[in-house]
Amino acid sequence: MLVRLLRPLAYTPLCILQAIGAGLGWIAWWTSPTYRRRLADNSKRAAQYDTTLDYIRLRRSSIVEHGKGAVELLAAWLRTVPDVAAMVKEVKGREHLEAALARPEPIIFVSPHLGAIEVCGVYLAHEMPRALAALYRPPKLKWLEPLMLASRDRANGRAAPANAQGVRMLLKTLKEGQAVYILPDQAPGGGEGAWAPFFGHRAYTMTLLSRLARSSKATVLFCFAERRPCGRGYVMHIEPMQGSFTGDPLADATTLNHNLEGLILKAPSQYLWSYNRYKTPAGAPAPESE
Repeated sequence: MLVRLLRPLAYTPLCILQAIGAGLGWIAWWTSPTYRRRLADNSKRAAQYDTTLDYIRLRRSSIVEHGKGAVELLAAWLRTVPDVAAMVKEVKGREHLEAALARPEPIIFVSPHLGAIEVCGVYLAHEMPRALAALYRPPKLKWLEPLMLASRDRANGRAAPANAQGVRMLLKTLKEGQAVYILPDQAPGGGEGAWAPFFGHRAYTMTLLSRLARSSKATVLFCFAERRPCGRGYVMHIEPMQGSFTGDPLADATTLNHNLEGLILKAPSQYLWSYNRYKTPAGAPAPESE
């Protein structure tokens, strides 16, 4: 029922959806002190880490891009798979995808909360001749979960919950020589991570990715869908991982975050700076003093 009600809105021109989102981004900024503090603090950390970033400009543009990202979910979730894929107007690094597909090993796509994460996932599922299992964490707004699942269980996509059942699903998918899609910058719970530097500060970072990659000998590709101005679609970026995983949790988490930093700095205003990236999740050891 909800899908049928919202589908017509999903076909509102992208420029209008994103303009509405930009306005909502500013409303969220002024009405939520917690959101405002996290976005400001985390974007300031990034500007301190990379002095080429102007903090005030980054903060202002991030407010707008956060809003766009929230509203454009309607299009990513409820338009048809070919229609979503058609919103990707350019692919940078397609050769890396083609090279990975030419090999028999499975593929792990790694995409942080950067740009249009749902467009990225749908595009990959559309382009892949293999199954693509996407690890997901249920949204805080429970009524959104059916929309998310309806989107991810399309084409070659399969939704894998972020729990033991979902990890088993990822392992099975990789064992079959297929592909998985992971958002690596959510703080893992249950002590399944390591404290590694992320934009100059320690962040509790998943070690699941490195374990999956090492056990399956998968090709690891980093990717994201960059939002173009004025609703003119998206640019997909696909890059091979820099460095390698060794099996040491801290070293592997550091390698992961280094790759994420490089990707984020390609479109820093489109990263989800409002996420509580530096929290101590349940079950995690306390970080050492910096």
